[in-house]
Amino acid sequence: MADSTTQHKPLTGWEKPELDLSRAEWQSGSRGLGDVQIAFVEGFIAMRNSGRPESPSLIFTPAEWGAFVSGAREGEFDLT
Repeated sequence: MADSTTQHKPLTGWEKPELDLSRAEWQSGSRGLGDVQIAFVEGFIAMRNSGRPESPSLIFTPAEWGAFVSGAREGEFDLT
């Protein structure tokens, strides 16, 4: 099977900057118990898989992060 490259177009309404995460101070998102790390960069919250830090990170605005954490507390997401 031949390799292929997929071009992704920016999402409509996507107003988040390309953040430089190379110097981010990553912290465990679950007191060291899970696979999620978070960093606070330029007013945004970045989240990544600690087992694959080279993978793309999710970027949240503070409002999006609040909604995500609220949903996680209510059981909508399994962070472990």
